[in-house]
Amino acid sequence: MDQDESGDTLRNRLARQGEDALGKIAQDLLENPIVTGAITRAFEARERAVSAQESAMSALNLPSAADIERLTRRLRSVSQRLEGIEDGVDRLDRRIEEAAKATPEARLAAIESQLAKLANEVAHLSSTLDAGPAPMPREQERLEVEKVAPPKRRAKPKAKAKPAKRS
Repeated sequence: MDQDESGDTLRNRLARQGEDALGKIAQDLLENPIVTGAITRAFEARERAVSAQESAMSALNLPSAADIERLTRRLRSVSQRLEGIEDGVDRLDRRIEEAAKATPEARLAAIESQLAKLANEVAHLSSTLDAGPAPMPREQERLEVEKVAPPKRRAKPKAKAKPAKRS
């Protein structure tokens, strides 16, 4: 391979020059009003074609790509919810199996312990209801104020009659 003083190979120099030339051509094309107008019209035509396609598919009652995407997301959501329900049913099934394996004596003992807890709670509630109202906290008590007669109001001095002017 031929190398010059800068260490670049001929291949690298040609690639760089080619890239520069392509960049310059692309820049010139983008600055040309005829080319930019053609590109703009092509994009507008593409948008009209997509709109027409969606209208035609809607008229034929066919789903669009966006409809299928929405349906896919919805299906994933339903699938996740269904998995949660399945997990709950599995847990419930295990608990039922455990309860079925327990002997009648163990189940009876569990029921009796629950009844004892409920009886304690009912007794506690009953005792609190029979006790009457709880005393009022000191901060909420009304303070009694001495009954003192209100101060007597002074009678306003009567306005003196002005002497009539003599002429």
